[in-house]
Amino acid sequence: MARDTRTGEVLERMILPALESGGYAYRLGVNIGQRLGQTRHILDVLARKDGQTLLVSLKWQQVSGTAEQKIPFEVISLSYAMQGGDYSRAYLVLGGDGWRLRDFYTSGGLDEHLTHPELVQIVTLERFIALANQAAL
Repeated sequence: MARDTRTGEVLERMILPALESGGYAYRLGVNIGQRLGQTRHILDVLARKDGQTLLVSLKWQQVSGTAEQKIPFEVISLSYAMQGGDYSRAYLVLGGDGWRLRDFYTSGGLDEHLTHPELVQIVTLERFIALANQAAL
């Protein structure tokens, strides 16, 4: 049975107007190279403005589930991409109200377990939209 990705598409549609409002150009579904243990890393959104390139990964958790367990791997994968590419910043955006560990992730709870925690910012959907609207990413 195919996976239901409609919630991910809704999340994309929520952030794209904010990026446009902030003057960012963007592309969806961009292959940014190898991901740990895989041959390619398809990024949700690659945004550009003023010579800076941003990596944006989107995760939606509508009900409690396994998405929370995937967050550390996604942070490591984004950090790996940051170290191997010409990118300015990386964001992991958490949307939906099914997160039990959202506060842990967005407050830096993973930092002590990572080699380069400064390379990836984990933010809520609301925070990302505010930063994008203000052109402050």
